[in-house]
Amino acid sequence: MIALSLAEIAAIVGGQSCDIPDPSVQVTGSVVIDSRQVAPGSLFAAFAGEHVDGHDYARVAYEAGAVAVLAARPVGVPAIVVDDVQGALGALAREVVRRLGTDVVALTGSSGKTSTKDLIAQVLQRHAPTVFTPGSLNNEIGLPLTALTATSETRHLVLEMGARGIGHIRYLTGLTPPRIGLVLNVGTAHIGEFGGREQIAEAKGELVEVLPADGCAVLNADDPLVRAMAPRTTARVLLFGEAEDADVRAENVRLTDAGQPSFRLHTPSGCSDVTLRLYGEHHVSNALAAAAVAHELGMPVDEIALALSEAGTLSRWRMEVTERPDGVTVVNDAYNANPESMRAALRALAAMGKGRRTWAVLGPMAELGDESLAEHDAVGRLAVRLNVSKLVAVGDREASWLQLGAYNEGSWGEESVHVSDAQAAVDLLRSELRPGDVVLVKASRSIGLERVALALLDGGVEGEVAAR
Repeated sequence: MIALSLAEIAAIVGGQSCDIPDPSVQVTGSVVIDSRQVAPGSLFAAFAGEHVDGHDYARVAYEAGAVAVLAARPVGVPAIVVDDVQGALGALAREVVRRLGTDVVALTGSSGKTSTKDLIAQVLQRHAPTVFTPGSLNNEIGLPLTALTATSETRHLVLEMGARGIGHIRYLTGLTPPRIGLVLNVGTAHIGEFGGREQIAEAKGELVEVLPADGCAVLNADDPLVRAMAPRTTARVLLFGEAEDADVRAENVRLTDAGQPSFRLHTPSGCSDVTLRLYGEHHVSNALAAAAVAHELGMPVDEIALALSEAGTLSRWRMEVTERPDGVTVVNDAYNANPESMRAALRALAAMGKGRRTWAVLGPMAELGDESLAEHDAVGRLAVRLNVSKLVAVGDREASWLQLGAYNEGSWGEESVHVSDAQAAVDLLRSELRPGDVVLVKASRSIGLERVALALLDGGVEGEVAAR
């Protein structure tokens, strides 16, 4: 963060100084919400959570080097006391971003946000110092914390924005007003909370509505609900996709034998060839989105193509591909799941596993509401249609729907099996995997199915999964 005195911070957040002997002392380090991450010069923001109250760790943070605590009450060490710590954190981020004057790139979408954000960051880092959202910290706390890591050297600030309802994106853009806004897609993730895809489109489209007239809305030309957002912005619109009228588009898309996409990248400034290190054709759209943002920020097409071709996976458990010594390939895509990402992952598995046995270890998809049965059934059926050798459905009711879809679609009923939990899946796989097999592991994050992939890779003993 840029250096600010405690007096400046108190004024910015509308807080009261408490037990601060010298208000001119500066915060020169990061703003953190975990006392274990405190370093000399930090500001510790104390949040009262469901299980842990950060105020109880104020002295620990101060003794570890925090200059002061941003708190909702006096804590016995130097503190700036505010009515709402979250609101104060947002106000501080807003002012820091305003003072920096950096280019803010905000992106949202139903799926692929984190992978695309990581691509954008890796491309822009070749252009100028770039700060970006770590992992999926895309909410009311994670976003300002990311923004506050920017310094006077930062040219680009890339921020992922999540939403679970109308108004969420608008709130986040109020903290860090973007000049470039990217909408990837409108799918069925969280449809149970929103009520329908039209409501999801309404929420995601808040991003383009707040863009300034001299800004740029980067929209997916291949998604009708995203393309329809163009009239909702006064900013210039830049379309990406495989549609013929897309400003940034891909031609001659194909997959390598390993399942990695290759294509000809077209931009308004020229063309260049790209071969991604990522797995699955769905990453073509993500790469085009990143290319469109980079083009808008002035990068030459050859530099964009080279950066895309060299970019890797930055965030864990997203199509992480690891080959064991015995030749079994484990694809850990267990960070999260929705119908769109499930379909994309299964197609990637099918492409990677040509001529090999393939296993899809799938768990429930959360927050689908009334669409849950139909969507789980459809994913199970797709696994069979793609000739996945065996679907292993893990969990309770929703998993049984996955297995039933596969059973009804299959010819002999041998294409799928339903197991109760992660340990049962590991036991099954350890007994039946053969060298050369490819295993995909994917489910909603709350299921914790990454334990299956980790167990397969670390060769842990029976029972280890349950103990993690």
